[in-house]
Amino acid sequence: MSSKQGQGKGKDPGVKSVSRSIRAGLQFPVGRIHRHLRRGHFGLRIGSGAPIYLAAVLEYLTAEILELAGNAARDNKKSRIIPRHIQLAIRNDEELNKLLGHVTISEGGVLPNIHQELLPKKSGKESKRGKAKATTTTSNTQPVEEERAETEDEMEEADDA
Repeated sequence: MSSKQGQGKGKDPGVKSVSRSIRAGLQFPVGRIHRHLRRGHFGLRIGSGAPIYLAAVLEYLTAEILELAGNAARDNKKSRIIPRHIQLAIRNDEELNKLLGHVTISEGGVLPNIHQELLPKKSGKESKRGKAKATTTTSNTQPVEEERAETEDEMEEADDA
């Protein structure tokens, strides 16, 4: 008589169970997300792939935000990420800012920004010098363009030969 006779379809006692998170290669809990999807009444039926996909997306977004926040913390010479670093990371990234545009991060503060109109104006002497430089640069750019045209003509002649 074999040892399996009459025991049904149960698992072997020596086989260790493997979670869906480990099978999918994720850190986020697939089983917990599946439970929340079922109990949250998001739909009558929840497919088996939905919690895996959602866990992968959440893990990717979390990793992206933490990486950028870690860079912001390092820029500020800190070893710990605080809400300010998360705020700076999200607001300086175009896609994350679009995704989390209407989200308020507690203790995050705002991005440093001063309107150009509020900055002190330059003195009259500096602005005149800037205009003089602009006119000299425009007059200097024309000969450069002519030199380029000559070299292009020479290159075309070399190609024809």
